[in-house]
Amino acid sequence: MNSQRIGIIGSGSWATAIAKIVTDNGFSINWWVRQAKNIEYFQKRHHNPHYLRNAYFDIAKIQFSDDLSKVVSDADIIIIAVPSIHIENSLASLDAQALQGKKVVSAVKGVLPNINLLLNEYLAQKFGLPLTDYFTLLGPSHAEEVASEQLSYLTFSGVEPEATQAIAHCFKNEYINTVVNNDIYGVQYAGVAKNIYALGAGIAHGLEYGDNFLSVYIANAANEMNILLTAVMHHYKQDCKDVNYSASVYLGDLLVTCYSLHSRNRTFGNMIGKGYSVRSAELEMNMVAEGYNACKCIMAINECMKIDLPMITAIYKILWEGADPGASFKEMEKILK
Repeated sequence: MNSQRIGIIGSGSWATAIAKIVTDNGFSINWWVRQAKNIEYFQKRHHNPHYLRNAYFDIAKIQFSDDLSKVVSDADIIIIAVPSIHIENSLASLDAQALQGKKVVSAVKGVLPNINLLLNEYLAQKFGLPLTDYFTLLGPSHAEEVASEQLSYLTFSGVEPEATQAIAHCFKNEYINTVVNNDIYGVQYAGVAKNIYALGAGIAHGLEYGDNFLSVYIANAANEMNILLTAVMHHYKQDCKDVNYSASVYLGDLLVTCYSLHSRNRTFGNMIGKGYSVRSAELEMNMVAEGYNACKCIMAINECMKIDLPMITAIYKILWEGADPGASFKEMEKILK
């Protein structure tokens, strides 16, 4: 599999962690980095100028480029690792046939917020990418722990087991264990929902709720997420037998995103709970908290599915309608079990 050519789109923390994994595994990569000055810095210092600065790279294994079309053309497997809000702009320069015959791996944790589509739906519409050539790469994993080679688990989903296993094999090493399943829509919605619930966990922390409340909050979030994922399975008419929503890519990712200090969604929510405005929190963090746009997307998508999602609804109203966080969580206390 090392003969496969890998291209990476994105240069944030998660893209950098992914690049570390595959280069540690002996692959040479083509890496799209938007700004030429960042490429120059990377080539000189052997690390990302902005993210995971302690992760050093063998530059001989990396062909950097700010030409996206070239990176895609030179790759067999393309890993997309940019925030969902930037997907459309990032891929705008590609020709409609650019992904023909390519395997695309999504490391995106969100719905595209301007059009309320999952990445596979967008790629099918714009580039004609078949679902058989689309795979997802999800956690639970934080880029910081991957970069420091602390054991992490990655789940790869695809509709064809052998192809999915082959993709997963590119990532497995001493500090990465891989899991494979075929719940391609469910894992993506779980990746969206857990960020929303993590924002709520952060809000609760900012409001000075303790661990006892947080454990109840997360247990109820897991239950609500199961309801959402079951509805998603029926909506997309998936035939996913024996899906275990207590597995790491579902419950595990929810737990780590709600609890970990590495979680940008939890951090963002904590600031909201402490009284920051959304704009002030964005400026303070200087990073994208996927859950902010995700809750608006889920509310829009749910107009079709019509599921009762009271926790997501409450978080949406705090972030998008200016509802008071303290009063909203007082009301939430009444529905938690």
